[in-house]
Amino acid sequence: MTPENLLHRPTHTQYCTLGCPILDAFLGGGIPCNSITELVAESGCGKTQLSLQLLFTAQLPLHLNGLSASSLYLYSEYPFPNRRLDQLVESFRSSHPILFASSRDPRDYIFTRNCQTAQDLLDVLLLLESRLEKPKETRLDIKLIVIDSIAALFRSDFDNNPADLKRRSSLFFKISSILKSHARRRGIAIVVTNQVVDSMDDNNGSSGVRVGNLESMYTSGRRVLPALGLSWANCVNSRLFLSRHEVIEGVENGLPDSDYSGYVSRRKRRELHVVFAPHLPHSSCEFVILRDGVFGVDECL
Repeated sequence: MTPENLLHRPTHTQYCTLGCPILDAFLGGGIPCNSITELVAESGCGKTQLSLQLLFTAQLPLHLNGLSASSLYLYSEYPFPNRRLDQLVESFRSSHPILFASSRDPRDYIFTRNCQTAQDLLDVLLLLESRLEKPKETRLDIKLIVIDSIAALFRSDFDNNPADLKRRSSLFFKISSILKSHARRRGIAIVVTNQVVDSMDDNNGSSGVRVGNLESMYTSGRRVLPALGLSWANCVNSRLFLSRHEVIEGVENGLPDSDYSGYVSRRKRRELHVVFAPHLPHSSCEFVILRDGVFGVDECL
């Protein structure tokens, strides 16, 4: 690194569409290539849903803000979401009937691999280097790598002692270094999902250190923190937080001050928050999960 490198303006960043104009606009164009984007959420908030959707939108041509390429989906938790994948295939074909006729199956451009430990993931990423060197020979033209989820790989192999914590941090940096190398050299978009843990203290962040612009993270009425701590936070370029909570829409067939709570209309509200990103301010956007995919909600409606 030299002073000239610091003054050098970065080249144009390519983005992968999420398949929704509202979400793309919220994220400044979609998921950026050349970097690692992390999706943090509790189970059931939609991080896997978004990840699966990206496997299809990455196949779109460049003029539709896709990457015109294949994807690699590395999953660490069973079962593999085959049923949801099949639903999205039909939705994707319906939305782009000319690009994806019945003779072309979008699933043929999605490569999957199960990883049960952090070492498994590291081995796959090292092997991937040789495959990416000769994409025509291996029929791999990968421009999107999804890891779902990173926290599950470190759940049971490490104890809470100095030696294991040091070994864990070392693996963090090895994995992120390889991912960032792939991203920069090949223009690949990297998406990593992460879980949350309950916050047990009154400080913001881990050990009183706030990471990002979001003062605190709340989901399902709980204050939470991203799993894997500060060491892993330093390994990603952008962090997005998905939350959900119950909201009262109004009172149906009754008076607002009525004691009959059965008349109260409630629904689950899901939001996507920018915790930190080099190209985005802190902001939030509501989204919904439908059979056809994940879509942002226009605030004007």
